[in-house]
Amino acid sequence: METKVVKIGDRIIGGNNPILIQSMTNTKTEDITATVQQINELTELGCDIIRCAVPTMEAAGALKEIKKQIRIPLVADIHFDYKLAIAAIENGADKIRINPGNIGSTERVKAVVDAAKERNIPIRVGVNSGSLEKDLVEKYHGVTAEGIVESALDKVKLIEDMGYDNLVISIKSSNVMMCVKAHELIATQTVHPLHVGITEAGTLISGNIKSAIGLGLILNQGIGDTIRVSLTGSPLEEVKSAKLILRTLGLRTGGIEVVSCPTCGRTQINLIGLANKVETMVSGYDLDIKVAVMGCVVNGPGEAKEADIGIAGGKGEGIIIKHGQVYKKVPENELLPALKYELDHWSE
Repeated sequence: METKVVKIGDRIIGGNNPILIQSMTNTKTEDITATVQQINELTELGCDIIRCAVPTMEAAGALKEIKKQIRIPLVADIHFDYKLAIAAIENGADKIRINPGNIGSTERVKAVVDAAKERNIPIRVGVNSGSLEKDLVEKYHGVTAEGIVESALDKVKLIEDMGYDNLVISIKSSNVMMCVKAHELIATQTVHPLHVGITEAGTLISGNIKSAIGLGLILNQGIGDTIRVSLTGSPLEEVKSAKLILRTLGLRTGGIEVVSCPTCGRTQINLIGLANKVETMVSGYDLDIKVAVMGCVVNGPGEAKEADIGIAGGKGEGIIIKHGQVYKKVPENELLPALKYELDHWSE
């Protein structure tokens, strides 16, 4: 569903532009060195936009120096204090994230809007199911998708009435199906770009499953312009998961896709360890190919035939498979280096 185009730093979302991946640093923003290091690691992995918490004036001031040392747009995450939002804008934030409901009076919201308008930077209007206003909870007899949407659109209208419409909307819930329904509802009622994610999704396993289902159901309907996979863990894992979700849905190409078989009684190598090493190794390649990692030489070639290249391990030796055919045999301990050699010389 086509939305308005919004510019965030040197990136754009909305319209028919690709869906961009976001994450959020978990360093102390005041620690410029650690924050910059993490942002640059995330950038290398494929993060398009980064958000930093701004809980103090020192953090707001740090944004100016952080921005000089990174290559992707920086979003300032603000809660409660409108002065922090204004300071973040003055220190070069490319976008700010606020919930107008917890910023305070209309005058304070207007002060933030005026500062954003002066520099024409977008405001992400964020509403979470956990902070839904009491009157909407009563109106809809509980926290509902309808209530979340009404709350978000009320806040959007508040800012639009102040003469500013450079906005991105974010409606999040930790209830996956409620979140899906809310996005389906709001997509028919606004042209502002949507930032999609399942909030408080949880740890690596539960968070990934919830995010994959929720984002999959939303994005597959053509809803959503930028995403964040929220995980209780390293932001690097968020970016890896986001890329995989987009690639699985056919919404992003490029990069190597790794497929691997489940282990079984025929497996004679440490397949789990090998598959993880391969996945880490291939993340640095800009090749649009499929790599298979198989646990035995009996079924390996057949099961890997849809992959461009694969490896299969046996006792003491393994094989390199290209387009379903055995290409060569190598000692078991040379499987990984042999695969790396093939990838290094792939386009020759």
